[in-house]
Amino acid sequence: MQQYRSRWLLKVLMVAAMVVSAVSVNVAYAMNEKFVLISHAPDSDSWWNTIKNAIKQAGEDFSVTVDYRNPPNGDLADMSRLIEQAAARNYDGVIVSIADYSVLKKAMLNVTAKKIPLVTINSGTQKQSEELGAIMHVGQPEYDAGKGAGEKAKAAGIKSFLCVNHYATNPSSFERCRGFADALGVDYKKSTLDAGQDPTGIESKVSAYLRNNPGTQAVLALGPDSAGPSLRALQKMGLKGKMWFATFDLSDEIAKGIQDGSVQFAIDQQPYLQGYIPVAVLAIMKQSKTSDVATIQAQLKGNPKFQARLAEYGLAPIYGPRHISSGPGYITKDNIAKVLKYAGQYR
Repeated sequence: MQQYRSRWLLKVLMVAAMVVSAVSVNVAYAMNEKFVLISHAPDSDSWWNTIKNAIKQAGEDFSVTVDYRNPPNGDLADMSRLIEQAAARNYDGVIVSIADYSVLKKAMLNVTAKKIPLVTINSGTQKQSEELGAIMHVGQPEYDAGKGAGEKAKAAGIKSFLCVNHYATNPSSFERCRGFADALGVDYKKSTLDAGQDPTGIESKVSAYLRNNPGTQAVLALGPDSAGPSLRALQKMGLKGKMWFATFDLSDEIAKGIQDGSVQFAIDQQPYLQGYIPVAVLAIMKQSKTSDVATIQAQLKGNPKFQARLAEYGLAPIYGPRHISSGPGYITKDNIAKVLKYAGQYR
């Protein structure tokens, strides 16, 4: 009897060992996913450094590998080719900014046609994301962000403004201007300046517009690339600190402006979330073998590592039934200190 029990126990232990081994292999396999994030940003755009840091941390937290790809000069035809290459390489998941729906649509549909999970970020709309077959869109609703800022301007008595657009090649950029204009009840087309990307050119164009439209009460910049030259134009015209000024996103110059009162606020789209959340979503999908958005969001909200990141950096995503908004938030004198602690890295 003792010999029989020993043999039985040995068989049980062998089976258990095989089960444990199989589980270990499965876990190891599940934690070797490889994703890619493809942005529209040229190499010169430092704003995306925060997103690069975010995908690195998300990769660490969820034990996955994430590549970052972008067209060096911001050329959308090059970006389209990068998306096609990602589809051909059969990544486990693809993350893409919808810089121009009409230009990128075909390439992005190649991704979903191959049943590769897709998450869209940053530029573009939730509707476009759904039409592409993406799981969700993680970004800031541009029109709503612009309108929210415009409502703050209206409350301050502003009735006219100049929208300085340094990336007019991206159609969604105009939604920021349109939202702000609608809040004031003015025509956004008459108030929008296609400023280009050359800092000297932007400064010159802003100065010329304000000289030709002396009744302009406010300036809205669409990001650091246009905010800096616009502030320099106001400085030279003796208007800095006197004209109402707000901008999207943050830089050292913008932060100083918020602190000294020459910038009312910066509209914060919390870019860290646009990098981290898509990686986390794709990892949860693969590792939990689910495509149910409610389940994915529940696991994301309950993930202690993610929650610790949010608390540390002072971030707050907005969860919708399908999509997750990373903004808008507003950086003012009241919260600038915490933001500056991580500016350029995680904020």
